[in-house]
Amino acid sequence: MARIRTVKPDLFINERVAACSVTGVVTYIGLFTQADDHGRHRDNAAIIAGVLWPLRADHTPVHVEDDLQQLADAGLICRYTGCDGKRYLHITGWFEHQKIDKPSQSRLPACTHHHPEHRCGPCKGACSRATAEQAPRTLRESSVNSPTADDATPAGGEKAAGANHDAQSPGKPPQHSEQRTPAAQSAASSALAEPSPNGPRGPREGSAPGSRILDPGSSPTGRSASGPTVRANDLVADYVRSCTTRPPNSVLGHLGREIKRLIDEGIAPQHIEAGLTRYAEIQGHPSRLPSLVNDAMNAPRSAAAVRHRGWTNPEDAATAYAEEL
Repeated sequence: MARIRTVKPDLFINERVAACSVTGVVTYIGLFTQADDHGRHRDNAAIIAGVLWPLRADHTPVHVEDDLQQLADAGLICRYTGCDGKRYLHITGWFEHQKIDKPSQSRLPACTHHHPEHRCGPCKGACSRATAEQAPRTLRESSVNSPTADDATPAGGEKAAGANHDAQSPGKPPQHSEQRTPAAQSAASSALAEPSPNGPRGPREGSAPGSRILDPGSSPTGRSASGPTVRANDLVADYVRSCTTRPPNSVLGHLGREIKRLIDEGIAPQHIEAGLTRYAEIQGHPSRLPSLVNDAMNAPRSAAAVRHRGWTNPEDAATAYAEEL
C-alpha cells in the first residue's frame, strides 16, 4: 500500500544520489512511498516497475533492475535474501530520514546484516536465521575455552588456583572433568590424526558420482563448464577498443553487468564475443546483449542453405500423376 513520505532537500545534493541516473533517482524516491514503515520492500523489478512506472511502457522491468543495481552500488539500498528464501530490499538511511508516527509492524523478513536485532515478520521476533548463524560460533568458542583435566590438575597433584577458586565460589556447582588414561588419550589422538580416505576435492574437480548437480557442459545449449577464465572487464575493454569514442560509464557499467551474468550462466566466451560484435554494429540499450548472444548461439539457417529444386515435366505423365488423374 502506498504511503505519504518525506523527501528532504539534501537528497538532491547528495553525492551518492548524484552517482545514479535520473531514472534511478526517481525509482529511489518512489520506493519511499511503497516501502513499509521499516523501509522494507520486495526485491522484484517487475513488481516495482508495475507500481512506480505504470504509465511508462518504455521503462521496463529490465530498466528498473538497472535502477536497483545502481542504488545498491551507491549504498542507498541493501538487497538481501530473507529467512523465507525470497529476495527483499531495504532503504539504508530509512530511520535517519523518515520519522514514522506509530509505525506498524513489518510483515517482511529483516536484514540480518544491518538490522539483526529488529523484528522479523515471519519469525515474529528476532530473525531465526540470525540466531542460527551466531549459534555455531558460540558453541565453538565455548568448546575452545572449556577447561580440561590437564589444565585443572597440575603434575604435582594439587588443583590449580583458578579451579580451586571456582570450587570455593558459593552458588556454583562443581565442574567435573573426564579423567582419561594415557592409553585412551593416545587412542583418541591417533583417531583424530588419521587422515580421511576421501581427500578434499580441488576447485575444478568434477561432481562426485550420484551428485544431483548437473554439469552445464553436458547439454548442447551453448554453455561450457570448463575452459579458460574470461572476465567481464576484458570483454568490455575489447568493446571499448572497437568504438571510435569511449561510451559513457553508465553504458559500460550496465554492459559489464550483463556480460558478468552471461559468464556466470556458463555461456561460451565466443558466443558473448559474437554478441558484442553485433552490439557494436547496431548499438542500443545494453539489455539487448543477451538477445544478441542468443542469436549468435542459435543462428537460424539462411535461405541460401536450402536448395531450390526446380519443377520439371515428368517423362511419363500418366505414371507420375496416376493418383490425381
